[in-house]
Amino acid sequence: MAQKQLDEFPSEIKEQLLDGAQQIFVAAFNSASDNGMDEASATRVAWNTIEQNYDKGPDGKWHRKPDDTNQRFKSVQSGGN
Repeated sequence: MAQKQLDEFPSEIKEQLLDGAQQIFVAAFNSASDNGMDEASATRVAWNTIEQNYDKGPDGKWHRKPDDTNQRFKSVQSGGN
């Protein structure tokens, strides 16, 4: 399947996603398509990718989740030798 550009997606996608999320959606969709997925499956992959880093706000738009620094930097203690 040929690579899709943002303007080829339905307007609801462009209206709900902010610029950075739009680019992530398109990249995820195209990657899934390149791996042989049909359009419906590639769309599901793209939305799942968005849901990992964005939350849908009360305004109906997807907003980036706040960084959780506690998740990235966990302390590890070693028992020694």
